[in-house]
Amino acid sequence: MTQIPHPLSALTVAESDAARDAVLAAHEGAVLKFRLIFLLEPPKAEVIAFLDLEHAGKVTAETPRPIRTAQVHYDVIGGDNAAVYQESVVDLSSEKVVDTKIVAKVHQASLVLFEFDDLVNACKESPLFQEKIAALELPKDFEVVVEPWPYGAPEVADGDTRLFQALIFARDTSSGNPDSNFYAFPLPLIPVMDAATKKIIRIDDLATGGKGDPLKGKHTSPLCLSTAKRQNMFQSSWLPEGPSFAVTDGNLIQWQKWSMRVTFNPREGAVVHDIRFDGRSVLYRLSMSDMTVPYADPRPPFHRKQAFDFGDGGLGNAVNNLTLGCDCLGVIKYFDGVLTGADGSANETKNVICLHEQDAGINWKHTNWRTGRAVVTRRRELVIQFIITLANYEYIFNYKFDQAAGITVEARATGIVSVVNIDPGKTSPWGNIVSSGALAQNHQHIFCVRIDPAIDGQQNTVVQEESLPVRMDKRTNPNGNYYEVRQTPITTSVGLDAVPQNHRVFKIQNTNKLNPISGKPVGYKIAPPATQLLLADPNSIQAKRALFAQHHLWVTKFKDDELYAGGRYTLMSKNEVDGVSDAADRNDDVLNEDVVVWSVFGLTHNPRIEDWPVMPVEIMQLNITPSDFFTRNPAIDVPSDKDVGSKPTEGCCSKL
Repeated sequence: MTQIPHPLSALTVAESDAARDAVLAAHEGAVLKFRLIFLLEPPKAEVIAFLDLEHAGKVTAETPRPIRTAQVHYDVIGGDNAAVYQESVVDLSSEKVVDTKIVAKVHQASLVLFEFDDLVNACKESPLFQEKIAALELPKDFEVVVEPWPYGAPEVADGDTRLFQALIFARDTSSGNPDSNFYAFPLPLIPVMDAATKKIIRIDDLATGGKGDPLKGKHTSPLCLSTAKRQNMFQSSWLPEGPSFAVTDGNLIQWQKWSMRVTFNPREGAVVHDIRFDGRSVLYRLSMSDMTVPYADPRPPFHRKQAFDFGDGGLGNAVNNLTLGCDCLGVIKYFDGVLTGADGSANETKNVICLHEQDAGINWKHTNWRTGRAVVTRRRELVIQFIITLANYEYIFNYKFDQAAGITVEARATGIVSVVNIDPGKTSPWGNIVSSGALAQNHQHIFCVRIDPAIDGQQNTVVQEESLPVRMDKRTNPNGNYYEVRQTPITTSVGLDAVPQNHRVFKIQNTNKLNPISGKPVGYKIAPPATQLLLADPNSIQAKRALFAQHHLWVTKFKDDELYAGGRYTLMSKNEVDGVSDAADRNDDVLNEDVVVWSVFGLTHNPRIEDWPVMPVEIMQLNITPSDFFTRNPAIDVPSDKDVGSKPTEGCCSKL
């Protein structure tokens, strides 16, 4: 490898293959199954030193760069066919393994696609499973569909055995359409597979009578519906003169005073690095760190129905290949990802991230009522988007950057709600019937965004700000209209909550640099969304596995490779280990330090009939906006040009 990529660029196909070869050489003669190969980001201090030179224009071909290393996750298969999970670090300059650890059996590696196939095949070959299916007496035109699901928290009797479970459905083949909606026909059983033996070890019967009940579903896939489509839907085009963003050096994005780099990895999806506005540093790193989806049906075995979609399976197994004109509109720049096959081969996956601009309404406006003159500008956003499909659900993640130097992190949930079988004529307190015989269970989607700030440098302080009422006082508040703005610096690592009635916000400030006009520290503001936190009892296994979901916002001191709010190993976990809760428990000093802010928000989803057959998007957003970072509105220089493509209509309404 002659040309060394930028330190903040993902592994190339050649680098990934070199990492595989190094691990194979270190285990000569052994049988290996590979899981993940991805960039192990260099120590932050080394990257910062390089970035300082880069932004000063002092980087040359001879400039020393941080050593590029790859993280390799794989199984060593023993003579008894048992897998020993290991993680190695490969120095890509020497193409040698420099570190290897055997992961303790209490931790489980994330799931990969070959295990999905193992589970499907195990069901086909299991006499016990086939006997259970036969007892259901399915109509002749129905075939069984196996939907792999993470096992959730293990029972005491499970020990450290790696287990995998499935939800089971039936698909009506009479329509001849392979996309007919099998989710309309849930079956009341869950097979459990021992991942080592690849055998079904038991079938969990679900707590609803389904045996012998007729299947009464409808073909409700959007690809099968005969419903007439809406008329009067016209194509719209934007940016006829082309985009105003530029992409150079593989992953360096520049747009409207913003600059940043984007990478893709199999755990977090799209990650944005070295985010700057008009040359000033804002964030070092921005990522979707974790999420959990706990289900609230108390009947065993549904307490095991809790997914950690990032940690249990990794986004690489679920990322979509984005489609031009559908997933992203306008003039699009796509970025590819490199994923790993079971043999360790690097596979370039096309179009896993899209970059585009969109109009977002009015940016700013003022009308002088004396002269009748109005000045108005349109708001543009630059959007970095990726989409994942995890069994029934889709998640759309957007990082949006605007011309007023604001950042929005957006998560959208869509897809098909998870259903289980319910007897005809029954209702349930644990969900809603969305189709005959199909109960959509109540659940939550809880996300965590990891924000590594760099507000004009790495030494930052987080300040809690509240707006509080003040009692009338003859001396200080004689008319009762005054309210206090109270600021409290966060001194040690901690978890905190949103208090919307106090307008609680958090400002990430550089107290070493004051705004020349206001005299306040330069900063950025986060208003944590006051969404519901995890509802499971604190003593429950669901809660113990997802301690990050206890608070809306966490402040911790930076530590290299501390990236995942729910911990590195979430599959079949019994507790959150090395997650953000453990980081906060260190009680580190975070005043004027290199800090990390973790924002937790989500959706409590009690399904409604309108979520069927495919739910419209539910949108959750986190806003990160400048607060005394500039000396004026940073979008004041956006011109008020008219859109030449806009046209008036003759009437107030169009004909349908």
